[in-house]
Amino acid sequence: MILRRPDAGAARPRISAIAPLLIAVAVLGFLYAIRSILLPFVLGTIVAYVCTPLIDAMARRSRVHRWVFALGVLLVLLALAAVLGYLGVPAAVHELLALAANPREVIDGFVRVLMGNRSFSIGGASLNAAQIAARAADGLSSVVTNGNRMFVAAMMSFTALFELILTWVILGYLLFDAPRVSQGLLWVIAPRRRAGFLRFWRRFDPILRRYFIGIALVVLYASVAAYIGLGVFLGLHHALLLAMITGLLELLPLIGPVSSAVLAGLVAIREAAGASAILAFILYAIALRLSIDQFFGPLVLGQAARVRPILVIFCFLSGGILLGISGIILAVPVALAIKVALAIRNEQFPEGYDGGQSAPP
Repeated sequence: MILRRPDAGAARPRISAIAPLLIAVAVLGFLYAIRSILLPFVLGTIVAYVCTPLIDAMARRSRVHRWVFALGVLLVLLALAAVLGYLGVPAAVHELLALAANPREVIDGFVRVLMGNRSFSIGGASLNAAQIAARAADGLSSVVTNGNRMFVAAMMSFTALFELILTWVILGYLLFDAPRVSQGLLWVIAPRRRAGFLRFWRRFDPILRRYFIGIALVVLYASVAAYIGLGVFLGLHHALLLAMITGLLELLPLIGPVSSAVLAGLVAIREAAGASAILAFILYAIALRLSIDQFFGPLVLGQAARVRPILVIFCFLSGGILLGISGIILAVPVALAIKVALAIRNEQFPEGYDGGQSAPP
């Protein structure tokens, strides 16, 4: 008769079940520790991930060295970024210089659009649009003339420039060396778990790729549609800059579309010639939102890349709190990964499975 401890057989499955959770917690802790430098890696990796299959396909068909096509894709992306910067930066600089030259007049115009000539009381003091604009302009002037705040602003600008350069460096490296990077990531996984990971990746890869490509198409569509609405039909000044901002803010769930609508709405109301112009902007905003949420978005993203709105909100808030902008960008992909992993688990362990604890028939 062979004796064994009653819990010896259950200990290993229990440890195997806890191990993925411990690994996930460790990875999340590491990402939280490096969150201040994470954004360039996230952006570079996403763009390289989307572009790598195109580079590989062209290299296979032409039998030319892969680095030639990687260099070509990188140059095209740099040229596209340069064109967007050339189109958008001058308008943004013009508006900033106008604000810096006469902040009180600019702020007063926006405040009058929001509240008209009415006054309201705060703590017993009555304020109108001119007084609010004066105080806001004074606050802006104190920021500009304060040496410490100017130093902080300069450091933030330098950090943003450094992150932009680092993003392009990381993107270039990943485009040129993607095959070896993917092999290295697979090598990190324990051999006994590679089969399960590859099964997961074969299911997850097309969903994730379609999601990122779909998001890029949504940004492009939102920018073009916003320019047609704001520039062609409404005739707003700096419509191109507003359209580019509208497209980029589509990257941020919930808050992004609301922010772009408010920004364009303030400009539209300030330039409105009457009630009909304001009504036209409202119709434009509704049409843009419906076309993205009900038609174009589902068309390019597909059903597999969709998650419940309440889960998107939770992931969006959690990712933003933990990892900032990087967490917001990664929120939905992480939710999709969990969705795929749970689907595979449910296929492997159907309903009624007891983990092999019951006696065989």
